Amino acid sequence: MGYRILETDDIPGYLRERGHWEDVDDIHVREVSDGNMNRVFLARSTDGTRSLAVKQALPWVRVAGPSWPMSPDRADAEARAYQQVAKVAPDKIPAILGYDPENHALVMEDMSDLEVLRTLLNEGAPYGPHTSARIGELVAQLSFTTSDFGMPSADRKALIAASVSPELCKITEDVVLSEPYVAHEHNHWHPALDDLAAAFRADPALRTEVADLRHTFMTSAQALLHGDLHTGSVMVGTREGTPVVRVFDPEFSFVGPIGYDLGLYWANALVSEERARALGTLADHADQLRLSWDAFETEFRRLWPTRVDTFFDDAYLDRFLHRVWTDAVGYAGTEIVRRVIGFAHLTDLTSLPDPVPASRRALLLGRELILRRAELTEVEAVRAVVEPAV
Repeated sequence: MGYRILETDDIPGYLRERGHWEDVDDIHVREVSDGNMNRVFLARSTDGTRSLAVKQALPWVRVAGPSWPMSPDRADAEARAYQQVAKVAPDKIPAILGYDPENHALVMEDMSDLEVLRTLLNEGAPYGPHTSARIGELVAQLSFTTSDFGMPSADRKALIAASVSPELCKITEDVVLSEPYVAHEHNHWHPALDDLAAAFRADPALRTEVADLRHTFMTSAQALLHGDLHTGSVMVGTREGTPVVRVFDPEFSFVGPIGYDLGLYWANALVSEERARALGTLADHADQLRLSWDAFETEFRRLWPTRVDTFFDDAYLDRFLHRVWTDAVGYAGTEIVRRVIGFAHLTDLTSLPDPVPASRRALLLGRELILRRAELTEVEAVRAVVEPAV
Protein backbone atom coordinates (compact mmCIF):
# COMPACT_ATOMS: atom_id res chain seq x y z
CA MET A 1 0.00 0.00 0.00
CA GLY A 2 2.85 2.36 0.71
CA TYR A 3 3.20 5.09 3.30
CA ARG A 4 0.00 6.79 4.45
CA ILE A 5 -0.56 9.48 7.03
CA LEU A 6 -2.76 8.06 9.77
CA GLU A 7 -5.74 9.98 11.08
CA THR A 8 -7.69 9.34 14.26
CA ASP A 9 -10.40 7.41 12.42
CA ASP A 10 -7.78 5.16 10.80
CA ILE A 11 -6.31 3.87 14.05
CA PRO A 12 -8.83 1.12 14.92
CA GLY A 13 -8.52 -0.48 11.49
CA TYR A 14 -4.76 0.01 11.48
CA LEU A 15 -4.37 -1.75 14.83
CA ARG A 16 -6.50 -4.64 13.61
CA GLU A 17 -4.40 -4.90 10.42
CA ARG A 18 -1.23 -5.02 12.51
CA GLY A 19 -2.63 -7.68 14.83
CA HIS A 20 -2.76 -5.49 17.93
CA TRP A 21 -6.55 -5.22 18.36
CA GLU A 22 -9.36 -7.52 17.24
CA ASP A 23 -12.62 -5.81 18.17
CA VAL A 24 -12.53 -2.38 16.53
CA ASP A 25 -15.95 -1.59 18.00
CA ASP A 26 -14.39 -1.77 21.46
CA ILE A 27 -11.90 1.04 21.01
CA HIS A 28 -11.77 4.78 21.58
CA VAL A 29 -8.98 6.83 19.95
CA ARG A 30 -7.81 10.36 20.58
CA GLU A 31 -4.82 12.29 19.27
CA VAL A 32 -2.42 13.53 21.95
CA SER A 33 0.39 14.93 19.77
CA ASP A 34 2.47 17.32 21.84
CA GLY A 35 6.05 17.35 20.52
CA ASN A 36 7.48 19.22 17.55
CA MET A 37 7.96 16.32 15.17
CA ASN A 38 5.33 13.55 15.20
CA ARG A 39 1.72 12.52 15.71
CA VAL A 40 0.68 10.36 18.66
CA PHE A 41 -2.64 8.60 19.23
CA LEU A 42 -3.96 6.81 22.32
CA ALA A 43 -6.26 3.83 21.80
CA ARG A 44 -8.28 2.55 24.76
CA SER A 45 -10.96 -0.07 25.21
CA THR A 46 -14.38 1.22 26.17
CA ASP A 47 -14.08 -0.28 29.65
CA GLY A 48 -10.60 1.24 30.14
CA THR A 49 -8.91 -2.09 30.84
CA ARG A 50 -6.66 -2.04 27.79
CA SER A 51 -4.75 0.74 26.06
CA LEU A 52 -1.78 1.41 23.83
CA ALA A 53 -0.20 4.26 21.88
CA VAL A 54 0.55 4.74 18.19
CA LYS A 55 3.27 7.18 17.14
CA GLN A 56 3.84 8.07 13.49
CA ALA A 57 6.60 10.12 11.91
CA LEU A 58 5.22 12.63 9.42
CA PRO A 59 7.04 13.67 6.20
CA TRP A 60 7.50 17.09 7.75
CA VAL A 61 8.02 18.75 11.13
CA ARG A 62 4.57 18.59 12.73
CA VAL A 63 4.57 22.09 14.22
CA ALA A 64 5.71 23.65 10.93
CA GLY A 65 3.74 21.57 8.43
CA PRO A 66 4.75 20.85 4.82
CA SER A 67 6.82 24.05 4.69
CA TRP A 68 9.53 22.17 6.66
CA PRO A 69 9.85 18.73 4.99
CA MET A 70 11.50 15.98 7.01
CA SER A 71 12.01 12.35 6.07
CA PRO A 72 9.83 10.01 8.14
CA ASP A 73 12.77 7.60 8.14
CA ARG A 74 13.65 9.14 11.50
CA ALA A 75 11.20 6.63 12.99
CA ASP A 76 13.58 3.88 11.89
CA ALA A 77 16.28 5.42 14.09
CA GLU A 78 13.86 5.59 16.99
CA ALA A 79 12.88 1.95 16.59
CA ARG A 80 16.55 0.89 16.44
CA ALA A 81 17.33 2.89 19.56
CA TYR A 82 14.46 1.33 21.48
CA GLN A 83 15.60 -2.11 20.36
CA GLN A 84 19.13 -1.43 21.61
CA VAL A 85 18.03 0.03 24.95
CA ALA A 86 15.61 -2.84 25.50
CA LYS A 87 18.61 -5.19 25.65
CA VAL A 88 20.22 -3.38 28.58
CA ALA A 89 17.64 -1.13 30.28
CA PRO A 90 14.11 -2.32 29.42
CA ASP A 91 12.75 -0.81 32.63
CA LYS A 92 13.68 2.72 31.51
CA ILE A 93 11.82 2.93 28.18
CA PRO A 94 8.23 2.28 27.10
CA ALA A 95 7.48 -1.28 26.02
CA ILE A 96 7.48 -1.43 22.21
CA LEU A 97 4.78 -3.74 20.83
CA GLY A 98 5.65 -3.39 17.17
CA TYR A 99 7.18 -1.22 14.46
CA ASP A 100 5.75 -0.69 10.98
CA PRO A 101 8.62 0.52 8.75
CA GLU A 102 6.34 1.07 5.76
CA ASN A 103 4.24 3.65 7.62
CA HIS A 104 7.01 4.69 10.02
CA ALA A 105 4.73 3.97 12.98
CA LEU A 106 5.47 2.56 16.43
CA VAL A 107 2.90 0.79 18.58
CA MET A 108 3.89 1.04 22.21
CA GLU A 109 2.88 1.03 25.83
CA ASP A 110 0.38 3.70 26.87
CA MET A 111 2.17 5.97 29.34
CA SER A 112 -0.72 8.36 29.98
CA ASP A 113 -0.71 7.34 33.65
CA LEU A 114 2.69 9.02 33.90
CA GLU A 115 3.58 12.71 33.67
CA VAL A 116 6.14 14.49 31.52
CA LEU A 117 8.95 15.55 33.84
CA ARG A 118 9.05 19.12 32.50
CA THR A 119 5.33 19.56 33.14
CA LEU A 120 5.72 18.47 36.76
CA LEU A 121 8.75 20.68 37.32
CA ASN A 122 6.98 23.68 35.82
CA GLU A 123 4.17 23.06 38.28
CA GLY A 124 6.65 23.22 41.17
CA ALA A 125 7.14 19.52 41.85
CA PRO A 126 10.57 18.17 42.86
CA TYR A 127 12.56 15.68 40.82
CA GLY A 128 12.48 13.12 43.58
CA PRO A 129 15.38 10.85 44.56
CA HIS A 130 15.16 8.44 41.61
CA THR A 131 14.70 10.37 38.38
CA SER A 132 18.15 11.79 37.63
CA ALA A 133 19.94 8.71 38.95
CA ARG A 134 18.00 6.51 36.56
CA ILE A 135 18.75 8.87 33.69
CA GLY A 136 22.46 8.60 34.49
CA GLU A 137 22.23 4.82 34.66
CA LEU A 138 20.44 4.68 31.33
CA VAL A 139 23.09 6.79 29.59
CA ALA A 140 25.83 4.57 31.04
CA GLN A 141 24.10 1.32 30.10
CA LEU A 142 23.34 2.40 26.55
CA SER A 143 26.67 4.10 25.92
CA PHE A 144 28.91 1.39 27.38
CA THR A 145 27.20 -1.48 25.58
CA THR A 146 27.29 0.33 22.23
CA SER A 147 30.87 1.60 22.58
CA ASP A 148 34.12 -0.08 21.58
CA PHE A 149 34.41 -1.10 25.22
CA GLY A 150 31.21 -3.11 25.30
CA MET A 151 30.68 -4.24 21.69
CA PRO A 152 32.90 -6.27 19.33
CA SER A 153 34.49 -4.16 16.62
CA ALA A 154 32.59 -5.67 13.70
CA ASP A 155 29.26 -5.23 15.47
CA ARG A 156 30.17 -1.64 16.30
CA LYS A 157 30.91 -0.84 12.67
CA ALA A 158 27.55 -2.30 11.67
CA LEU A 159 25.80 -0.24 14.37
CA ILE A 160 27.46 2.95 13.20
CA ALA A 161 26.47 2.28 9.60
CA ALA A 162 22.86 1.45 10.53
CA SER A 163 22.54 4.47 12.82
CA VAL A 164 23.72 7.17 10.43
CA SER A 165 21.15 9.98 10.60
CA PRO A 166 22.43 12.85 8.43
CA GLU A 167 19.18 14.82 8.30
CA LEU A 168 18.55 14.91 12.04
CA CYS A 169 22.23 15.34 12.92
CA LYS A 170 22.30 18.34 10.60
CA ILE A 171 19.42 19.85 12.59
CA THR A 172 21.45 19.54 15.77
CA GLU A 173 24.61 20.84 14.14
CA ASP A 174 22.71 23.90 12.94
CA VAL A 175 20.00 24.65 15.50
CA VAL A 176 22.05 23.82 18.61
CA LEU A 177 25.68 24.19 17.58
CA SER A 178 25.75 27.02 15.06
CA GLU A 179 22.69 29.21 14.49
CA PRO A 180 22.46 30.87 17.96
CA TYR A 181 25.91 32.38 17.39
CA VAL A 182 25.18 33.91 13.99
CA ALA A 183 22.38 35.98 12.49
CA HIS A 184 19.76 33.44 11.40
CA GLU A 185 16.04 33.50 10.67
CA HIS A 186 15.39 30.64 13.11
CA ASN A 187 16.66 32.63 16.09
CA HIS A 188 14.34 34.65 18.28
CA TRP A 189 14.39 35.97 21.84
CA HIS A 190 12.84 38.42 24.23
CA PRO A 191 13.71 42.01 23.19
CA ALA A 192 15.27 42.61 26.60
CA LEU A 193 17.94 40.07 25.66
CA ASP A 194 19.09 41.93 22.53
CA ASP A 195 22.38 42.92 24.15
CA LEU A 196 23.34 39.38 25.13
CA ALA A 197 22.30 37.90 21.79
CA ALA A 198 24.47 40.47 20.01
CA ALA A 199 27.36 39.92 22.41
CA PHE A 200 27.28 36.17 21.85
CA ARG A 201 27.37 36.62 18.08
CA ALA A 202 30.30 39.02 18.40
CA ASP A 203 32.36 36.86 20.81
CA PRO A 204 35.11 35.06 18.83
CA ALA A 205 36.28 33.02 21.82
CA LEU A 206 32.76 31.71 22.42
CA ARG A 207 32.27 30.87 18.75
CA THR A 208 35.59 29.00 18.66
CA GLU A 209 34.63 26.87 21.65
CA VAL A 210 31.22 26.13 20.15
CA ALA A 211 32.95 25.19 16.89
CA ASP A 212 35.10 22.74 18.84
CA LEU A 213 32.01 21.17 20.43
CA ARG A 214 30.29 21.08 17.04
CA HIS A 215 33.24 19.29 15.46
CA THR A 216 33.31 16.76 18.29
CA PHE A 217 29.59 16.16 17.77
CA MET A 218 30.20 15.59 14.05
CA THR A 219 33.21 13.27 14.38
CA SER A 220 33.27 11.50 17.76
CA ALA A 221 31.43 8.19 17.29
CA GLN A 222 31.75 6.97 20.87
CA ALA A 223 28.40 5.28 21.44
CA LEU A 224 24.72 5.21 20.52
CA LEU A 225 22.95 8.28 21.89
CA HIS A 226 19.36 9.13 22.62
CA GLY A 227 20.19 12.42 20.87
CA ASP A 228 17.42 14.57 22.39
CA LEU A 229 17.49 13.75 26.10
CA HIS A 230 15.71 16.52 27.98
CA THR A 231 13.03 16.88 30.64
CA GLY A 232 10.36 16.80 27.92
CA SER A 233 11.45 13.31 26.85
CA VAL A 234 11.19 11.78 30.33
CA MET A 235 8.00 10.56 31.97
CA VAL A 236 7.74 9.81 35.66
CA GLY A 237 5.23 8.53 38.17
CA THR A 238 4.47 5.50 40.30
CA ARG A 239 3.01 2.12 39.51
CA GLU A 240 1.93 -0.14 42.35
CA GLY A 241 3.82 2.12 44.74
CA THR A 242 7.11 1.88 42.82
CA PRO A 243 8.76 4.94 41.19
CA VAL A 244 8.74 4.74 37.39
CA VAL A 245 11.03 6.62 34.99
CA ARG A 246 10.58 6.20 31.23
CA VAL A 247 12.71 7.86 28.56
CA PHE A 248 11.06 8.21 25.16
CA ASP A 249 11.40 9.91 21.73
CA PRO A 250 14.93 8.77 20.74
CA GLU A 251 14.34 9.67 17.09
CA PHE A 252 17.50 11.81 17.02
CA SER A 253 19.48 8.71 17.97
CA PHE A 254 22.87 8.24 16.31
CA VAL A 255 26.40 7.21 17.27
CA GLY A 256 28.15 10.25 18.76
CA PRO A 257 29.85 11.72 21.86
CA ILE A 258 28.46 10.32 25.12
CA GLY A 259 28.68 13.70 26.83
CA TYR A 260 26.02 15.10 24.52
CA ASP A 261 23.17 13.15 26.13
CA LEU A 262 24.33 14.06 29.63
CA GLY A 263 24.80 17.69 28.64
CA LEU A 264 21.27 18.01 27.27
CA TYR A 265 19.80 16.64 30.48
CA TRP A 266 21.98 18.89 32.64
CA ALA A 267 21.05 21.97 30.63
CA ASN A 268 17.37 21.33 31.15
CA ALA A 269 17.95 20.69 34.85
CA LEU A 270 19.82 23.98 35.19
CA VAL A 271 17.12 25.91 33.33
CA SER A 272 14.49 24.27 35.53
CA GLU A 273 16.48 25.45 38.52
CA GLU A 274 16.42 29.02 37.22
CA ARG A 275 12.65 28.81 36.90
CA ALA A 276 12.27 27.46 40.43
CA ARG A 277 14.57 30.17 41.76
CA ALA A 278 12.53 32.87 40.02
CA LEU A 279 9.33 31.50 41.55
CA GLY A 280 10.82 30.77 44.96
CA THR A 281 10.05 27.06 44.66
CA LEU A 282 13.55 25.58 44.80
CA ALA A 283 13.40 22.02 46.08
CA ASP A 284 15.97 19.42 45.06
CA HIS A 285 17.02 21.08 41.78
CA ALA A 286 20.64 21.66 42.79
CA ASP A 287 21.25 17.92 43.28
CA GLN A 288 20.40 16.74 39.77
CA LEU A 289 23.82 17.07 38.11
CA ARG A 290 25.44 15.20 40.97
CA LEU A 291 22.81 12.46 41.04
CA SER A 292 22.92 11.84 37.29
CA TRP A 293 26.72 11.98 37.01
CA ASP A 294 27.32 9.78 40.05
CA ALA A 295 24.88 7.19 38.72
CA PHE A 296 26.43 7.38 35.25
CA GLU A 297 29.98 7.01 36.52
CA THR A 298 29.11 4.24 38.98
CA GLU A 299 27.30 2.20 36.33
CA PHE A 300 29.99 2.77 33.69
CA ARG A 301 32.69 1.64 36.15
CA ARG A 302 30.59 -1.37 37.13
CA LEU A 303 30.40 -2.44 33.50
CA TRP A 304 34.08 -1.74 32.79
CA PRO A 305 35.40 -5.22 33.74
CA THR A 306 33.19 -6.70 31.00
CA ARG A 307 34.93 -4.72 28.22
CA VAL A 308 35.68 -6.73 25.10
CA ASP A 309 39.07 -5.08 24.46
CA THR A 310 41.12 -5.36 27.65
CA PHE A 311 43.91 -3.20 26.23
CA PHE A 312 42.03 -0.24 27.71
CA ASP A 313 43.08 -0.31 31.37
CA ASP A 314 41.65 1.35 34.48
CA ALA A 315 43.90 4.39 34.08
CA TYR A 316 42.44 4.95 30.63
CA LEU A 317 38.93 4.70 32.06
CA ASP A 318 39.67 7.68 34.32
CA ARG A 319 40.88 9.68 31.32
CA PHE A 320 37.89 8.69 29.22
CA LEU A 321 35.35 9.61 31.90
CA HIS A 322 37.05 12.98 32.33
CA ARG A 323 36.59 13.58 28.61
CA VAL A 324 32.91 12.64 28.81
CA TRP A 325 32.45 15.03 31.74
CA THR A 326 34.14 17.92 29.94
CA ASP A 327 32.07 17.36 26.81
CA ALA A 328 28.89 17.17 28.88
CA VAL A 329 29.58 20.50 30.57
CA GLY A 330 30.17 22.18 27.21
CA TYR A 331 27.09 20.68 25.58
CA ALA A 332 25.02 21.73 28.58
CA GLY A 333 26.10 25.29 27.84
CA THR A 334 25.17 25.10 24.16
CA GLU A 335 21.77 23.62 24.95
CA ILE A 336 21.02 26.41 27.43
CA VAL A 337 21.99 29.10 24.94
CA ARG A 338 19.93 27.69 22.08
CA ARG A 339 16.89 27.33 24.34
CA VAL A 340 16.95 31.07 25.07
CA ILE A 341 18.11 32.78 21.86
CA GLY A 342 17.81 29.96 19.32
CA PHE A 343 14.90 28.27 17.58
CA ALA A 344 13.05 26.17 20.20
CA HIS A 345 12.54 27.79 23.60
CA LEU A 346 11.61 26.20 26.92
CA THR A 347 8.31 26.73 28.70
CA ASP A 348 10.35 26.64 31.90
CA LEU A 349 11.30 30.23 31.06
CA THR A 350 8.68 31.47 28.60
CA SER A 351 5.80 30.78 31.00
CA LEU A 352 7.31 32.85 33.82
CA PRO A 353 5.47 36.10 34.67
CA ASP A 354 8.71 37.90 33.82
CA PRO A 355 11.05 35.60 31.89
CA VAL A 356 13.86 38.11 31.45
CA PRO A 357 15.87 37.84 34.72
CA ALA A 358 15.93 34.03 34.66
CA SER A 359 16.68 34.01 30.93
CA ARG A 360 19.61 36.36 31.39
CA ARG A 361 21.01 34.22 34.19
CA ALA A 362 20.60 31.12 32.04
CA LEU A 363 22.38 32.70 29.07
CA LEU A 364 25.31 33.86 31.18
CA LEU A 365 25.54 30.43 32.78
CA GLY A 366 25.50 28.74 29.39
CA ARG A 367 28.34 30.92 28.15
CA GLU A 368 30.48 30.15 31.20
CA LEU A 369 29.92 26.40 30.85
CA ILE A 370 31.06 26.55 27.23
CA LEU A 371 34.11 28.74 27.81
CA ARG A 372 35.28 27.16 31.07
CA ARG A 373 34.37 23.51 30.56
CA ALA A 374 38.00 22.37 30.72
CA GLU A 375 38.50 23.84 34.19
CA LEU A 376 35.13 22.83 35.65
CA THR A 377 36.30 19.37 36.60
CA GLU A 378 33.67 18.39 39.17
CA VAL A 379 30.11 19.12 40.21
CA GLU A 380 31.22 21.60 42.88
CA ALA A 381 33.01 23.66 40.24
CA VAL A 382 29.88 23.80 38.09
CA ARG A 383 27.77 24.75 41.10
CA ALA A 384 30.24 27.57 41.82
CA VAL A 385 29.52 28.94 38.35
CA VAL A 386 25.75 28.63 38.82
CA GLU A 387 25.57 30.54 42.08
CA PRO A 388 27.16 33.82 40.92
CA ALA A 389 24.56 33.95 38.14
CA VAL A 390 21.83 34.33 40.74
